[in-house]
Amino acid sequence: QVQVVESGGTLVQPGGSLRLACAASGSIFNIGAVGWYRQAPGKQREWVAGFTSSAGTNYADSVKGRFTLSRDTAKNTEYQQMSGLKPEDTAVYYCNTCIQGRAYWGQGTQVAVSA
Repeated sequence: QVQVVESGGTLVQPGGSLRLACAASGSIFNIGAVGWYRQAPGKQREWVAGFTSSAGTNYADSVKGRFTLSRDTAKNTEYQQMSGLKPEDTAVYYCNTCIQGRAYWGQGTQVAVSA
């Protein structure tokens, strides 16, 4: 059974950095598109960044230049490096991973940016 788990969220001061991880486990033969989303309290879930083989890596305007995606294929893990964090980046962050043609959501990891 395939499982996707996010990790790395914590409390950080404004201007700080964090690296979130999205690890897939189980019988995995192919990982395709990956998307990172976030949901702030009282708001709808929004797309933050994503990778597809056809379009490459793209970022929402709100995080462009501050967030960077990377992948460790040997570990079936995606990373989102976040720098220059702002209070408005506070949210639960989720990854959505396409594995063998099916989309899987993780449970989310909380990021709080506050002094």
